[in-house]
Amino acid sequence: MTVIGIVGLPGSGKSEAANVAAEMDVPVVTMGDVIREECRDRGLDPASDHGTVAKALREENGPAAIAERSLPMIEAELESNDTVLVDGIRSDVEVEAFETAFGDGFLLVEIDAPFELRADRLDLRGRDTSADDGGESLEDRDARELGFGMGEAMDMADLTIENTETLAAFQRTVRTLIRDGPEVLD
Repeated sequence: MTVIGIVGLPGSGKSEAANVAAEMDVPVVTMGDVIREECRDRGLDPASDHGTVAKALREENGPAAIAERSLPMIEAELESNDTVLVDGIRSDVEVEAFETAFGDGFLLVEIDAPFELRADRLDLRGRDTSADDGGESLEDRDARELGFGMGEAMDMADLTIENTETLAAFQRTVRTLIRDGPEVLD
């Protein structure tokens, strides 16, 4: 059993790593989906209210709230799969929840990319509401996520993938990680 947790700032490549896993028939549990579902349950727009609801869930239910809501989904996937990828870890508390649940079977991977490259990717993605249209700026998103404890979570990573090359190169690295394990990338 292996649970690969992905952590990284917005636009670093977390979703792309999840796409590669899905293409390899590795189940993906996206922690952001928990927040998007809660946005809809509260009658809010996930594109513009994601950060507000993420913060509210943690304030209402504790800092591990998103991880705790994700655990049953991960455990269900592990019943019929050897590997599951968890997209979107945001804090050291979430890392600790997964380490407690999965022990040595949990691998934390940081995806890293410089600010300007992340900003360009987010513009191309077009999924998020821009600051000009009432959403958050990338600087504000980074600050919010770092405020959740993401910096501490990134510091806890077992492995860092620098996502500064081509998309194809990044995809090859993620495929190698999933297929051959982290030892091959050291």
